[in-house]
Amino acid sequence: MKTFTLGTSKEQVLRLIPDKQIKIVQLGSTKVCVTRDGENFFVFETLCPHRKANLSQGFINGIQEVICHLHEYRFDLKTGSVTSGQCPDLTIYQSEMSEEGLKIKINV
Repeated sequence: MKTFTLGTSKEQVLRLIPDKQIKIVQLGSTKVCVTRDGENFFVFETLCPHRKANLSQGFINGIQEVICHLHEYRFDLKTGSVTSGQCPDLTIYQSEMSEEGLKIKINV
């Protein structure tokens, strides 16, 4: 497992990732989606497990789910569990905000 740091401060990360918007970030050889709800950050795989639609084109609802734009499948951003639809769960990556930036752990 490797830890990557996005940004150099908490304030910078808050500016980089607007509330409830999804950004794709390259971490080494892995692309991930990053979003936030207030100061809660979530990092997850870029492609929907159902039909491999790009989840950066989806949206975040008010109950911390990402909704795929293709078939409106929903995934819990905390656990990755599919909450609407029938497909495998979404891969979630551990993240933690610090004063030095957003630390993200991924398997490489």
